[in-house]
Amino acid sequence: MSNGAGRVAGAQAISRALSVLRAVARMRDEGAGLLALTREADMSKPTVHRLLTALMAEGMVEQDPDTRKYFLGPECRVLGNLAGERHGMHRAAADSVARLARQCGDSAFFSLRSDVFAVCMLREDGDYPLKTHVLMPGDRHPLGVGAGSLAMLAALSDDGVEECLQANAPLLAQRYPQYSPDFLREQVAQARERGYAVNRGRVVAGSWGLGVPLLDGGGRVLGALSIAAVESRLGDDRQPQLAHLLWREAQRLQTIDSKTMTRRAA
Repeated sequence: MSNGAGRVAGAQAISRALSVLRAVARMRDEGAGLLALTREADMSKPTVHRLLTALMAEGMVEQDPDTRKYFLGPECRVLGNLAGERHGMHRAAADSVARLARQCGDSAFFSLRSDVFAVCMLREDGDYPLKTHVLMPGDRHPLGVGAGSLAMLAALSDDGVEECLQANAPLLAQRYPQYSPDFLREQVAQARERGYAVNRGRVVAGSWGLGVPLLDGGGRVLGALSIAAVESRLGDDRQPQLAHLLWREAQRLQTIDSKTMTRRAA
């Protein structure tokens, strides 16, 4: 998936390299084989191998000498730590996600906005035995796909929503046919009226989710907190309670972010 780099003249190679890097990130636990990366990135085997070689030379990817599988390299950690310093919210999110999972017993998530996409950064599972695996760290969806992602989309201005829908239209039609522009506009209106976003099993059947946006001091959409569970645990009677927990943590994170930015400006 591209986040828009392909629309910039001469950026195709960069866009392709980032697509491969994201695919490696999504398979970071078990490692990514060349064939799996070829399928995931939707590129030819020679192209993926050439891009992996370039990424390895820069320290962004490394290869296990025994399994020949690819993993994120040390340079990714360095850049990630530097990027994490941009917002106190990001550093504090782990505590909020863990607290949400403990309080609700289900799975909690922290996602960041990346242009017209949402990227899952953190996941924490509660103690309820039935888990939903609809969203894992590293997963990337167009804004509007999933509860946290929909919460981000709904928090944008009307013009911002339309820009996202237009930018993602080809990808939505190809990979998310159940998410038409009209459907997403309807979901945005409902999320705004309700005060939180709801995903009623549209990504994976039987897996529901709730999400609220995270904003900076200027109202810019930075990310979202969300909760996912099996359908029976996210009925209308429980949603307000979980939304209250999400908003409480969102307010805590936004306060931390505001204080961090104030100190930096001083």
